[in-house]
Amino acid sequence: MEFLTIVFLVYSFIAFYFLFMFLLLYVHNKEHFFDYPKPERQYSLSIVIPCYNEEEHIEQTIQSLLNSEYKRLKKIIVVDDCSTDNSFEIIQKFAKRYPRVMAVQTPKNTGNAAGAKNYGAKFVETELIGFTDADSYPDKDAIDKVVGFFNEPNVGAVTSSIFVKKRDKFIERLQTVEYKVITFTRKFLEFLDAVHVTPGPLAIYRKTAFEDVGRFDEKNLTEDIDITWHLQVKRWKVKMSIPSYVYTVVPDTIKDWIKQRNRWNIGGLQTINKYKKYFFRKSGMLGNFIMPFFVLSWITGLVGISILFYRLSRRFIFEFLSAKYSVGAQAALLTLRDINLTPNVLIFFGIALFAMGLSFTLIALVNARDKKEKRYKQTGVLTLAFYTIFYLLAYPLLLVFSIYKFLKREISW
Repeated sequence: MEFLTIVFLVYSFIAFYFLFMFLLLYVHNKEHFFDYPKPERQYSLSIVIPCYNEEEHIEQTIQSLLNSEYKRLKKIIVVDDCSTDNSFEIIQKFAKRYPRVMAVQTPKNTGNAAGAKNYGAKFVETELIGFTDADSYPDKDAIDKVVGFFNEPNVGAVTSSIFVKKRDKFIERLQTVEYKVITFTRKFLEFLDAVHVTPGPLAIYRKTAFEDVGRFDEKNLTEDIDITWHLQVKRWKVKMSIPSYVYTVVPDTIKDWIKQRNRWNIGGLQTINKYKKYFFRKSGMLGNFIMPFFVLSWITGLVGISILFYRLSRRFIFEFLSAKYSVGAQAALLTLRDINLTPNVLIFFGIALFAMGLSFTLIALVNARDKKEKRYKQTGVLTLAFYTIFYLLAYPLLLVFSIYKFLKREISW
């Protein structure tokens, strides 16, 4: 058996393992998928919104939190990170009109969301502290469907379901599919106590847990991954509330999409490097599952795309040279003996993986529908096909680029 075949079979085993694991988790937990605990009491809460040049979105973000039905939302602290547009003026107008809104500005631009978040956290005196991105809009009942998880004293953070707000452009519709799959998968990881990120659009932390891990790491490009891993190290539990909906603005150009994903990848590499000493060590689910899952998902992507490109390039070169030789020798380009109808085990595994992956995506789309679904066309065959065949292939290609930049220490927001 040739080396490449062995590699492909190992790759297939890993991919099948995780797909089967998630599908079994779905079958076992589907009745509790949308459950969330009712709060035993009303926990006091403050929300911090980091803002830099968000004059287009910040007004609607603040208003969405003012519309929240949660009665113990004491403060909405909007931190302007020295914007160069009219963001701070808009924030100040809200602060003058609504006593719950506090407008603050960093002494100088911190250059990242973590810096603005940490600055805003200085003004928080409530039991819980939440964070919402300046271009994200939580539903009015989103917070109510989160706080009940804090009934358990060892719960340190809770995240929400994140959906794409604008879906006019094709790239936005592709990300709509992606975000639903991510939401679907993250809930399964919660069943394993293995949530690995509390994303910026809406995440709420127990204040004591937030202080216990030393707040956000301002050197990490993905502070939301870093703090979640730190919470896992400190043995705080991280939960997810599927019925808690928040809508966010996603990149609407290829350039911005690449920039965002590059930041995510580099931040992930920073986090792996920072916590590598916990790999398969006594660190709970972080070292025993989260880090192996995180790393293996990247490795399988890189191996998969490498095998694909190797196969295609080898086939292309072979066919090109064969055609060139046949033309020169005036021989037949194709004969009946060249047609091979014998089933190939590698092709079988490839088709099986594709079918299972597509099935998982379809199940995710059915179970992760959001309230605004009716306003938009249902995910079409073209969008789903492009997402499954091409969009997912872009991940490992971008990862290669990100690893290159990370090794060259080109780390910037």
